[in-house]
Amino acid sequence: MGDHAILVVQPERAGARLDQFVHERLPRYSRARLQAWIRDGLVLVNGRREKASMKLRGGETVEVTAGALPPLRAEAEDIPLNIVYEDAAVIAVNKPAGMIVHAGAGAHSGTLVNALLHRFGQLSGAGGELRPGIVHRLDRYTSGVLLVARDDASHHALARQFASREVEKNYIALVEGRMEKAAGRIASPITRDPVRRTRMTARLGVGRSALTDYKVIRAYGEFTLLEVRIGTGRTHQIRVHLSSIGHPVAGDKLYGARPSAFGRYFLHAARIGFTSPASQARVMVEAPLASELVGWLDSLAGETACPT
Repeated sequence: MGDHAILVVQPERAGARLDQFVHERLPRYSRARLQAWIRDGLVLVNGRREKASMKLRGGETVEVTAGALPPLRAEAEDIPLNIVYEDAAVIAVNKPAGMIVHAGAGAHSGTLVNALLHRFGQLSGAGGELRPGIVHRLDRYTSGVLLVARDDASHHALARQFASREVEKNYIALVEGRMEKAAGRIASPITRDPVRRTRMTARLGVGRSALTDYKVIRAYGEFTLLEVRIGTGRTHQIRVHLSSIGHPVAGDKLYGARPSAFGRYFLHAARIGFTSPASQARVMVEAPLASELVGWLDSLAGETACPT
């Protein structure tokens, strides 16, 4: 579109959200990027700033001025990393909560990828120039172990293991409420929430297959500590599934939990098992709980019931 576009809202688009309409007309820009431009006043409706959720009536003139685009490639940054395993094919990092894995709309610095490039220089290019080495992801406020491929052959080998569910992924989660059963399985399909597009949902009976197994570790008054194992890797899978059975991850406001005083929700990728493409040996990597999660459990210690 160049640097500027003028869009007229057709009568038949009455009722559409502003961000939805602009994305339909300018699909080469992500919806998240367009929402950021709306927040920054770069999208005007009849000359006025409006919210992304504004419902259009038809006949409005929408003026879009392109904001800054992200870098075409990830950039190395000197950021501390906690490496918990490495060999000739794979690096395993204990990612802190709050760190984004790779650049995206509105976030281009401080990423895990940028830190990895500074530390190791070159990684697999199979995931593209914004995601070198990245075979799988963790949500921004999920901490724990994440695998990174050093080269393309290792990347493809690991990707095949993830696709065939040969990678063992175990998490520790604190959830609201007391679980009725000591263990269970959730197999509801997951899809994008049609109303709140930043969320996923497992309540519609449609979407991509997803499998989550959980086991109670300990009860803490109104909370329960779980070990969770996932057979798939859907967006927000554990958070969505646990919320769908009435036990949202503690602190996860997006999925209905009360806010926490610890600046994050309680979900940690504790252990991952895979076959190293370098040695063909089975490797199990563990990441200890983040200090703030240890503090969170300590704060609940007085409410501890008996272990299950």
